[in-house]
Amino acid sequence: VHGTAANVADVTQVAELLHDEENAVYADAGYTGAEKRKEHENRKIVWQIAARRSTYSTLDKDSVLYKVKRKIEYKAKTRAKVEHPFRVIKRQFGYVKVRFRG
Repeated sequence: VHGTAANVADVTQVAELLHDEENAVYADAGYTGAEKRKEHENRKIVWQIAARRSTYSTLDKDSVLYKVKRKIEYKAKTRAKVEHPFRVIKRQFGYVKVRFRG
């Protein structure tokens, strides 16, 4: 575990998070540009970093990224529909502080 101040960008701390045995790195948009930093030049890693929201707004409907975005939105809608009943059950039965793992 590596902690920093709130004003330190996530992308600057990637080197401390990796242990040099990774084949792939999956990260959110806060880590955009991590693969271009000098400390990661010689690493043989597949970087899977989510695109920023502004990237999606300029896409054509025929592009691959646009289709991926639509797929992600579909998953989010489904997830929201599934998670709502868990909230209802927790509230009705008084398990507000219980977490469901699944």
